[in-house]
Amino acid sequence: MPATGPRELATERFIIDRAASRFTVQAFSTGLLSAFGHNPTIAMRDYAGQVDFVPGSYRHASLRLTVQTRTLEVADEMKRDDRTTLENTMRTEVLDVEHYPDAVYQSDRIEVETVGDDSLNARVAGELALHGVIRPLGFEARVENMGARLRISGQFTLRQSDYGIKPVSFAAGALRLKDELKFSFEVVARKAEPRNGDSQV
Repeated sequence: MPATGPRELATERFIIDRAASRFTVQAFSTGLLSAFGHNPTIAMRDYAGQVDFVPGSYRHASLRLTVQTRTLEVADEMKRDDRTTLENTMRTEVLDVEHYPDAVYQSDRIEVETVGDDSLNARVAGELALHGVIRPLGFEARVENMGARLRISGQFTLRQSDYGIKPVSFAAGALRLKDELKFSFEVVARKAEPRNGDSQV
């Protein structure tokens, strides 16, 4: 088999634009008082990531995303005391941000299917490191390739107990948050300048 030339293997990097992106977590309440409680939406405020792939073929596609867990905030309108209690509980009892300040997702196994001139379906398989536990996590995403910019959207679910996290409760257990969380994202990533040592094509 002939050697693969640098032109074929050269990858492009796209950096996630946090200011233009949205990444949220939906929690769901249960228990005797759940009808009067909230299904809180949590916003991720500080995260960074990148997407790499070979232009045209989308070979060697990879994704890395790092979230600063202490920056998660309640996105819903609620009383100030309730918001403070929920955020403090989330950071201390749920995420233990002092010991686990980052959540990291890494994937080097991405399959891409073209569904339109600029639209793609991506099947992503990777691993999430959260709360000191690393587990496989896969999801599907819709990608719009606009040349110098990508728009990536989708959702996935996970169980807190899979990562050694015990769902929190309030009011002596009469109001609890369910184990399953729903993540939704609309991410914009912008093409980075060529890195030192990259082949120019």
